[in-house]
Amino acid sequence: MKIEKIETMVLRIPYTSGGPSDTQVWGGKAWQTADVLLVKISTDTGITGWGEAFGYNVIPATRVAIDQILAPMCIGRDPLAIETLTQEIQQKLHIFGRSGPIIFGLSGIDIALWDIAGKAAKLSVHQLLGGGKPEITCYASLIRYTEPKLVAKNVERALGEGFRHVKLHEIEVAPTRAAREAAGKDVDIMLDVNCPWTQREALDMAEKLRPLNLRWLEEPVWPPEDHTALAHIRAHGGIPVAAGENATTVAQFKHLFDAGAVDFVQPSPAKMGGISELRKVFALATAYNVTVMPHSFYDGPAFLAGVHVNAALGHGTIGGLGSMVEWRYFDLEARLYGSEAIPRNGKIAVPQSPGLGFDPDPEVIRRYQAG
Repeated sequence: MKIEKIETMVLRIPYTSGGPSDTQVWGGKAWQTADVLLVKISTDTGITGWGEAFGYNVIPATRVAIDQILAPMCIGRDPLAIETLTQEIQQKLHIFGRSGPIIFGLSGIDIALWDIAGKAAKLSVHQLLGGGKPEITCYASLIRYTEPKLVAKNVERALGEGFRHVKLHEIEVAPTRAAREAAGKDVDIMLDVNCPWTQREALDMAEKLRPLNLRWLEEPVWPPEDHTALAHIRAHGGIPVAAGENATTVAQFKHLFDAGAVDFVQPSPAKMGGISELRKVFALATAYNVTVMPHSFYDGPAFLAGVHVNAALGHGTIGGLGSMVEWRYFDLEARLYGSEAIPRNGKIAVPQSPGLGFDPDPEVIRRYQAG
């Protein structure tokens, strides 16, 4: 079997998210749509695999990296020799950096190759990894609303749909307190602040947030690679610390663990090398007694990748809390997998069909493809 063709597709799907304005500024530019960078790999035997590369506002750069650099290196190669191919590419291209569009693009290719491997073996990806749980608990990951009443309203909406774990993206105490009051004391509230503070500012905020009994405080310091500061906040802030969505390569995750910086680690399948690297982080985290909570603020193959690896390798160490799946709490105009791969009562069924379990709906691709 040989890789015959690699295609990239950008989808722009309108969404709402329970607020008066459904734009969200992440990556320096307001979101008007939920954008997806799909990677489709075709083989000479007719088996096709689907992946997803990290994009958001950097999709143009990631797409160029795939189309002009990575794809030519993969054409004609054996799609089942995943480790050999991806490690070779990482080594040859390391001069361009160990993060950013090259690794993002390689992540999408890797996910698609695992989809092909599962289909060729007639096994789901989680079965290729040893099998595992039939369903996984999800947490609802909300956008930043800022206004306390809106936060409370959307927390209540998520609870009404069966979620018992809710993550906020607020950066102030008042909306976080509103979430806790709306949820009650028995629901896990997590807070992702997206790297805004110095170490001192983070400690001061942790003191104010501590009474709200957060399950974790996520990425509290700038820059995110300041693992010493994260470890200090973990030791003195009184709230468990989560981080890792901005880390790439297993070596960077080992640095996080060696620094004692995290209680929960959050590798992002579309950013850090795909399934091949994600499974290694799970194994490494087990050795350090850290719980993996994959960053999966996606709706396509990258989300499914996190589900499969989590099902096979996820475990719980912190307060009995097992590895969960992040569910982007958007109301999309259309979903890539239709009614499949959607949480029910706060849990998602692990796909059992070969590969990732589902292929994107061709009609959704046709309607929302941006070129």
